[in-house]
Amino acid sequence: MISSDAMRGYNDALVLAILQQGDSYGYKIGKEIRERTHDQYMIRETTLYAAFTRLSKNGYIEAYPGDVTNGKPRTYYRITASGRAFLAMKVEEWHQVKHVVDLFLN
Repeated sequence: MISSDAMRGYNDALVLAILQQGDSYGYKIGKEIRERTHDQYMIRETTLYAAFTRLSKNGYIEAYPGDVTNGKPRTYYRITASGRAFLAMKVEEWHQVKHVVDLFLN
């Protein structure tokens, strides 16, 4: 399993990458991260919601109420144009980071 320390700095990018495929809500995003990593990374709920707060504050995502589940409206998130630009920057940054780390570890 991948530690949360190893993923620090890329949780926002994971969320944005999922939202780039379509609007979604917290539980489903967390589940998709777990499934797409084949259970190698399970983002904690507190980490996920901190990412939502940070991304919203920076204007990278927007939240809106969705359907009601268990008596409570589910909050959905969508990526904004500035969120798409930020994600593109994070993807480029990741390629650079991976290249530098590979110079030492491969």
